[in-house]
Amino acid sequence: MFFDHAKIFVQGGRGGNGASAFRREKYVPYGGPAGGSGGRGGHVILHVDPQYNTLLQFKRKKHFKARPGEHGRGKNRQGGQGEDLIVPVPPGTVVRDAETGALLADLVEPGQTFVVAHGGIGGRGNVAFKTSTRQAPRLAERGLPGEERWIILELKLIADVGIIGMPNAGKSTLLASVTAAKPKIANYPFTTLQPNLGVVEVDSHDFVMADIPGLIEGAHEGAGLGHQFLRHVERTRLLVHMLDGTSADPLADFDTINAELRLFNPALAEKMQILVLNKKDVPSAAEHWDAVQAKAAELNFPARFVSAATQDGVRDLMRLVAEKLAELPAPEPLTPDVPVFTLDESESKFTVEKRPDGYHVEGVGVRRLVAQTYWDMPEAVERAQLQLETMGVLAALREAGVQAGDTVFLADMELEWVW
Repeated sequence: MFFDHAKIFVQGGRGGNGASAFRREKYVPYGGPAGGSGGRGGHVILHVDPQYNTLLQFKRKKHFKARPGEHGRGKNRQGGQGEDLIVPVPPGTVVRDAETGALLADLVEPGQTFVVAHGGIGGRGNVAFKTSTRQAPRLAERGLPGEERWIILELKLIADVGIIGMPNAGKSTLLASVTAAKPKIANYPFTTLQPNLGVVEVDSHDFVMADIPGLIEGAHEGAGLGHQFLRHVERTRLLVHMLDGTSADPLADFDTINAELRLFNPALAEKMQILVLNKKDVPSAAEHWDAVQAKAAELNFPARFVSAATQDGVRDLMRLVAEKLAELPAPEPLTPDVPVFTLDESESKFTVEKRPDGYHVEGVGVRRLVAQTYWDMPEAVERAQLQLETMGVLAALREAGVQAGDTVFLADMELEWVW
């Protein structure tokens, strides 16, 4: 079974907590702070491994979490970095954010990597808070949680040439006749239930060719097998459009397939095509050859008349394919979407909302502060209050009408207003 689509959850490791500790040595009666900082959590990293050719492994496992960083310790010992989690994916994997659909990465080269979920930074130990006026700080920071998100993985086969056409046009027969690929071949629709790839060697050239199954009218909406496999056409540089010589109207089939390509992705219909009228070994097929040639000339496409079954004209066709590929530019990987940040999305932005259960404060910076603060350390709480004052959160709460005894929710933290 060919799996070319998967949805998985990835989560970076949490950063280790910083430590609050002091030197306790026999001949150092006034030892200073000695709490080390926590280590960064591990990243979740996608790695292109050519040994994989489907996304089947993600059918069995859908959650991937990296290890947390180690906590800081006394004697200024720093916590170790959490181990990164390496997730292998096949070449041609496109990564998208499941919530927004934004393109995150296009992984095509063997060995290519992409950090899909960063580990959280480690919290600072009390050594980091020592200053000339604060010689013995009794506070530290907790490590931050790692990034987490659901992502979509799509596999788009990396082939130079895609063979397209109606079912039974002879796509698999052509691929089998020119490569070592062994696709299933039979005289009924949708014999091919998955794309097949093969390497073609002609003269001093070689290229990868794939037959793309399931293209019928309505394919762009999922009819037949089209919606599953149209994405595999997107990476190809050249299309070999197989026309069934025994069809009542091969050119009508040609128009149907191209309409589906255009509806799925307008750029697909702009790709160079070679029109190939197949089944030359059937006498009635010759009746369509003049019309096919005229159509090809109208579109400035080359055309060939072959028999994939007997290989009549196939060698000449492969030479033509190699020649056209040499004229076409190499494909460019998809460009990831670059997020545009505004002031509203900055860490200093927050909202205050009065609800029946209390006042709710939300914001990126607020969540970060809550996650980092040791709320059972008086000095850490005092520092958090100063930061909230600096951010303008406390002033905003007063303006909203907060009174002593009211409940205030800082992200997920519930507190009582006492001023």
